[in-house]
Amino acid sequence: MSGELKPSVIKRIIRQVGLECAAQGQALSETLVAFMVKAAVLDPRNDFNMDRILTEKDVQALIQLCVSKLLDTTNPSLSTIKMQVYFDMNYANRDELLHEQEHVLEGKLAPVVRAITESGPRAKEMENVYQKIVTYVLLRSGLGSPTNIEAVREVTAALQSVLPQTEMTTFISLSKKDKEKQLKDLAMVVTGIRLYNKQCQKGGSSIDDLPAILDKAIPLATQTIDERLKSCLLLAHQYTALLESMQQDPHRYSHLRTVKLKEALFNARQYEAFLCILQSNAITSAQEVESLDVQFEAAMMVLKNTLQDKTSTDSKEVFPLFMELSKLWASFQDEILLLSFLTNMTDNLQQFSEIHSQLFPEEMLTSLLEGVTVKSDMERIKETMGTRVNVSDFKSQEWLFPDTTDNFDQLIIQYRGFCAHSIGVKGFILPGNPAIGILKHKEKYYGFSSKEAAYIFAQDPDKFIQLNVEKAKQYAELIQLLELRHQFEYLVPRAQARNASKCSLKPLPKHDSGTQTDTHILPPTIVRSYEWNEWELRRKAIKLANLRRKLTHAMQTDLSHMRRESFTQVYLPKDVSTQTKRDNSSNVPKPQIFLKGLRGGPSSTTHMVTVDLTRPLDET
Repeated sequence: MSGELKPSVIKRIIRQVGLECAAQGQALSETLVAFMVKAAVLDPRNDFNMDRILTEKDVQALIQLCVSKLLDTTNPSLSTIKMQVYFDMNYANRDELLHEQEHVLEGKLAPVVRAITESGPRAKEMENVYQKIVTYVLLRSGLGSPTNIEAVREVTAALQSVLPQTEMTTFISLSKKDKEKQLKDLAMVVTGIRLYNKQCQKGGSSIDDLPAILDKAIPLATQTIDERLKSCLLLAHQYTALLESMQQDPHRYSHLRTVKLKEALFNARQYEAFLCILQSNAITSAQEVESLDVQFEAAMMVLKNTLQDKTSTDSKEVFPLFMELSKLWASFQDEILLLSFLTNMTDNLQQFSEIHSQLFPEEMLTSLLEGVTVKSDMERIKETMGTRVNVSDFKSQEWLFPDTTDNFDQLIIQYRGFCAHSIGVKGFILPGNPAIGILKHKEKYYGFSSKEAAYIFAQDPDKFIQLNVEKAKQYAELIQLLELRHQFEYLVPRAQARNASKCSLKPLPKHDSGTQTDTHILPPTIVRSYEWNEWELRRKAIKLANLRRKLTHAMQTDLSHMRRESFTQVYLPKDVSTQTKRDNSSNVPKPQIFLKGLRGGPSSTTHMVTVDLTRPLDET
């Protein structure tokens, strides 16, 4: 076998590893186990030869290796991979999350909608339909529960002003599609009425003040993300400083394991990347809520001015205002959902960063960093701002700079912007400085942490790119952290590959384009009179020959057709009857004959006498 394990062998190994981990009390997802199995085979340090079929001994060794890695609670690499799998399987952007929520809501409302749209015109049934419409409006708006009597009364009163029960016959007569559309419109209008009544303090006690809740909750969520982002950045800066110090003075840190320190650095950087995504979403939510507050206040003011000092208002004028109010409130509800999702993601991600306090407590880090200068990413960038690649030193390579390149911010820099030289050479990641220069190599862009690193990398880019790939084989968490999915597509989980675009910090640039082509560019060259069948040609020839013996009795031109006189004759219907059978009956007398002398007599000479007692025919 070359290059990759057979699917049947992989499934068997994954199943066996999962069972053994479950027996040890660790219930792990199949995605995580599959990733760990393939990563173990890929790591050259494990000596699994991919050019031959694995023996049973190799399979058992691979299973035990994966089980030991998955059960190692002091392994930062495992925590990082778990974090990546969790984020990949659970994170969704705004549009995806709201679309999924809408799909769930439609599924909950489907039985109610079906019961309403399939109802009949009977009076008792229409009364039940009206109650179901009230339930639908409550569930659709999310402003109360059908078990809340006060909310039901408010919805019923508002619905009566929009759809009185006397008009239910008209509603029932609509088509199913029109009923569904009108249900949505009714829900929006009734929701707008309830929100207006709440603003006027005429009800709505069961409606939460979502704008006020969001104004308090979003800053708290943003603050939480910022604090955790600062703490993980501090750890990343400290780990980076330690690794640089270890390379300069290896004997000072002989008791410290370099591998664990690198894995902890990768964990901190991955945690930082995910927190940045959540922070960006929180900032977007804050901006959206701020805009919604202004729009909601303006819509409410317009509605008040429209209804002020009026006993009646045209529905065509006021209903759209109620619907607009309902749409804005639905946007507030969406922001509540998004904020809850971001909060849960932030809280659940924290568990994967707890490994730092176990391996490198704060007291231990403080002692290790004595005499070591810890630099932040911004400080590193400021130190190299004055240095810049001299383009004249490179004849066949293209360099890009922020001040000379259009749309420089939209460039997708490889390795998530980290230095392309330090990954494979030093074994850990350093933040790149775009001001030094971005190297364009094979339609990809690479950044560097220093001018010296840029010059070394530019001498043989393919060599250092391969070194980075080999380093990712040793540390599987680098595949997602540095966005190397295209080099390891067979290793990345299916869900991760499907959602690769949503895990990056910077979206891919997109451009609108369109094309148009003629239906037929060239004139048609089909000869309609062509016949390939010689017998068909013979038939046509005979037909033409027969025309010579024919006479033309009449002719018609384009100007005269449809103008000729035409006559027809029909037979008028007539009444005709026939008789095929006649019922008749007759009555005849019943024959009766009396025989005298059958029993004998006093004399032996007595003779038998026959008497006809049949009645005459005329008497019947």
